[in-house]
Amino acid sequence: MCGLLGLLTSGADAATRVEPIADALRCARHRGPDESATWNDHDLVLGFNRLSIIDVENSHQPLHWGPVPGEDTRYTIVFNGEIYNYLELREQLIEEFDAVFATEGDGEVIVAAYHYWGAEAVEKLRGMFAFAIWDVVDRTLFLARDPFGIKPLYIATTGVGTVFASEKKSILSLAGSMEMGLDLEPAALQQYLTLQYVPEPLTLHRHVNRVESGTHVTVRPGEEPVHERYFRPKFVSLPSHTPASAEAEAIVHGEIADVLRDSVSKHMRADVTVGAFLSGGIDSTAIAALAKEHNPNLITFTTGFEREGYSEVDVAAESAAAIGVRHVVRTVKPDELMDALPLITWYLDDPVADPALVPLWFIAREARQYVKVVLSGEGADELFGGYSIYREPLSLAPFEKVPGSLKPLMRKASRKMPEGMRGKDLLRRGSLNLEQRYYGNARIFRDDQLHEVLRGYDPRISHIDVTAPHYFASHDWDPVARMQHVDLFTWLRGDILAKADKVTMANSLELRVPFLDPEVFKVASTLPLSQKITTGPNGTTKYALRKACEGIIPPHVLNRPKLGFPVPIRHWLRDEMYGWARDILQNSGAGHLIDLQAVHRMLEAHRRGPIDHSRRIWAVLVFLIWHGIFVERRINPEIPTPQYPVKI
Repeated sequence: MCGLLGLLTSGADAATRVEPIADALRCARHRGPDESATWNDHDLVLGFNRLSIIDVENSHQPLHWGPVPGEDTRYTIVFNGEIYNYLELREQLIEEFDAVFATEGDGEVIVAAYHYWGAEAVEKLRGMFAFAIWDVVDRTLFLARDPFGIKPLYIATTGVGTVFASEKKSILSLAGSMEMGLDLEPAALQQYLTLQYVPEPLTLHRHVNRVESGTHVTVRPGEEPVHERYFRPKFVSLPSHTPASAEAEAIVHGEIADVLRDSVSKHMRADVTVGAFLSGGIDSTAIAALAKEHNPNLITFTTGFEREGYSEVDVAAESAAAIGVRHVVRTVKPDELMDALPLITWYLDDPVADPALVPLWFIAREARQYVKVVLSGEGADELFGGYSIYREPLSLAPFEKVPGSLKPLMRKASRKMPEGMRGKDLLRRGSLNLEQRYYGNARIFRDDQLHEVLRGYDPRISHIDVTAPHYFASHDWDPVARMQHVDLFTWLRGDILAKADKVTMANSLELRVPFLDPEVFKVASTLPLSQKITTGPNGTTKYALRKACEGIIPPHVLNRPKLGFPVPIRHWLRDEMYGWARDILQNSGAGHLIDLQAVHRMLEAHRRGPIDHSRRIWAVLVFLIWHGIFVERRINPEIPTPQYPVKI
């Protein structure tokens, strides 16, 4: 787990760029405080910040490797992430090709795999990764990002060449010397206010993009990068709710338990201490319980708030006691949230308007005082059908019988109903088909609301621009499978994984997600609808996963509804955070982009109630803080030096 930065020049003057690259690496020192280094030849500069996890004493990067010992090395790699099956791949490479290794780490395994298997090597990797391999013979740079997008990778083509990095801020710091503009991307801002994150491959800066999840890139000096998708997830679409036989169900549930146990086992591989995040739900509890099988001294961590209904601290503590692990709790207060948000936003690179990232930041900071690696439960909902919104196709089924000619009238009636009135949104959503109504788990501003707030609102820009390719790829699947597929490419990588990576790495903490493993996906992707969403008054989500976890997690967690890390911003924006929010609006220099008076009226309406505008207000506030940091340069959070007193 580390941070990389590189520049492939178009004019073979890489040596003159070493010092700027070294300076830009300091922006991402939190990703790798253990050591920092650069390397260059006449076409390429590579920089690396290392967080040492595996083969701590060796495996320094940039790492050089060649197929013939004693001869000049052919390849150089910088690699952010972990390959959990590297021991098995290492043995396979030795057995099949007599591959030779000088370290005990996973970086060399990636390079050797690339040498012998070419680009197809990425499909053999079980792990999270973003890496760059330079082939000195072919003068080719090969970039790759893991299938689900767990680790970030930014890329920009400039007047000097192609620059790539783990953090966008590293690229931005090079802009002045790279003939690169820093204009904002209007489409990205509009999508952010709709979705609460900037969808890939966009960023808020027009000239900087992200390498998409499950994609590799090839680029040669002076040429444009060539992107190619290697991972195309497919959910087997079996919509029937006819129950399978008890024997057949038992086999499926056993397969899930087995593959999860195997994934957690491999995710526990490290030469440092591994802990686990623990909320009150089944996902993190299952991971923690399985991790305890490998580390009897496992430490778990949770966070919450001193407000009833917004904390899972008690349930998590009960789970920790049942599992038999040491448990650490961090409670967050509203003044801490307000003080920390500018710093958190700086680490994010692009705004993510998910309030849950704030408690995640605090528990990551707490956990780093005990461990260097944590496991977490991200990805279970997308793979096993865990979101309550996945039940919507069942609840909206009666609307499918409504003639198409009447649906515009339903939408018109919905628009005339008062904001907040019961049934208003149900009527609106029932009038739309799946592609129109579902664009992921976050729906912040509707188009009519956005028109009132965003000064440059463009009706030609739509969430459908983001989701259409994924709906096209799944056109013959059942509705729930299609929603899962959309979430893999939108909500999961845009929100869940983006915030998880940025706020943990901000604290030099490696976060591992055992659910997002190719082998786990193979099993989850074959589940019929009846094994994900069950019907009836006692219907549930993640049915197969819950059954698979019987005997693994405590009974009090097994059928609890999903809660996560809820944040009471609805209440705080009416009380403790009202003045803070008002000050941000009054001091912002983004009035040419956002109608600040309209947002202020929204804040006042929210304070009076009963309409809840909290998520929309929060999305605007996070953007205004981002704009104050990265555009106005008016907000300058103090960036702490990575220091980790150990409490163990």
